[in-house]
Amino acid sequence: MLTTKKLSGALLTAVATLFAGSALGQGLGNSPYSRLGLGDYAGNYGGVRQLGMGGTGLAAPNTGNVNELNPALLAYTPRTTWEAAFNAQVKTVRNAATSNRGGSGTLGYLALAVPLNKRWGAAIGLKPYSAVDYQATNAGVVNGDPNAVAYRQYAGTGGLSEAYFAHGIHVLRDFNIGVSASYLFGTIDQTTGTAITTPTISAQQLVVDEELLRYSDFLFRASAHYRHKFGKTLNFNLGGVHTFQTNLKASRQRTTEQRDVNGAVIGTTTQLSDDSGNTIVPSLSQVGLTLDNGSNWSGSFDASYQQWSKFNSFSLLSTAGLSNTWRLAGGGEFTPDPGSVEHYFQRVTYRVGLSVAQMPYAPLGQQLYDRAVHWGFAFPLPTATPLESTVINLAFIYGIRGNTSYLYGDNGTSNVRENYLRLQVGATLSNRWFIKRRLQ
Repeated sequence: MLTTKKLSGALLTAVATLFAGSALGQGLGNSPYSRLGLGDYAGNYGGVRQLGMGGTGLAAPNTGNVNELNPALLAYTPRTTWEAAFNAQVKTVRNAATSNRGGSGTLGYLALAVPLNKRWGAAIGLKPYSAVDYQATNAGVVNGDPNAVAYRQYAGTGGLSEAYFAHGIHVLRDFNIGVSASYLFGTIDQTTGTAITTPTISAQQLVVDEELLRYSDFLFRASAHYRHKFGKTLNFNLGGVHTFQTNLKASRQRTTEQRDVNGAVIGTTTQLSDDSGNTIVPSLSQVGLTLDNGSNWSGSFDASYQQWSKFNSFSLLSTAGLSNTWRLAGGGEFTPDPGSVEHYFQRVTYRVGLSVAQMPYAPLGQQLYDRAVHWGFAFPLPTATPLESTVINLAFIYGIRGNTSYLYGDNGTSNVRENYLRLQVGATLSNRWFIKRRLQ
């Protein structure tokens, strides 16, 4: 039975995380690529379990974690399962001339799955959808004055979060289907500041154009999962998820103002516009294949494709065209002996994976890629019983995004490369709710 103390703790955690929902996905540290589109897109790559396996698991059933990656897998939920995670990151951002290192931490996600009956499971959750976090400065010439230099400062913060409600139903012997409805919401604030200097006069004022966008709308997914047994132990799994295209409602406020060298506003702020429109977010198609023995190991391969060339931004400060993307990932997990009593590390689950993705940015037609190595662990607490358990999950990623190749020759502007190490820490609590008591 779920005790009052545990239930109160879960509810308090839920309230705290929901109040902090607007912060999900933010605080990534300076990421120049988040200036384009809706920012760094989180994708539909699952939670801490999937992250440790390369972001795979579209077709990998699991009874210990919330299977929100593929809603159809919620049909395998045996107990009420609560899951929350925290993200941390260390990153080095460099171009051909300079580099910068920084770290960050942010809330990860929140999920709660409940078995409604033997053939039907449901889940609610909150997770990041995209994040904007960048600061950059460059210098350029001034037309008509060869001695003057124009300095431009670019900055952006914010992002979108996704609150979802998902269902998975077992419809046939080997076949499950799932659906989810999500509400996307968030704010993105972007500014561009310009200052002009000459050999005799240093810049005393900065003209700042600010664009504040608020997004909200619904997002829908449909999924399926097929599982078939071969021989005595081998199981073949095939899964697919399709996220439908959505037209995000957006409201925009544009202002301009003058600031001094310390950032203080000089004079009054002028409002340029206050209007609304739509931003088209393209559909996402994902397929996955998994082999497992139904006991202590599984291996997965996932692929996805998204037509970001159909993206249509309502933002005036982020108008760069995006290109189509794909992602390939492979990974697996292994538990030496899930039932071991004498050796704790025989009950620990070990995960590993690889991923490569084409990014939606192609400066001057040059494709950029995100390549990463993943690994992770699941540590069950010794107090686990057949009715309840607590597992601490760790997932790590080391990856490289982009490159430092020159775009305009050896003396021109270069691309940006990000070397990052990410950590996700998650806690999974599961319990059998609503058990009918019987007198012996």
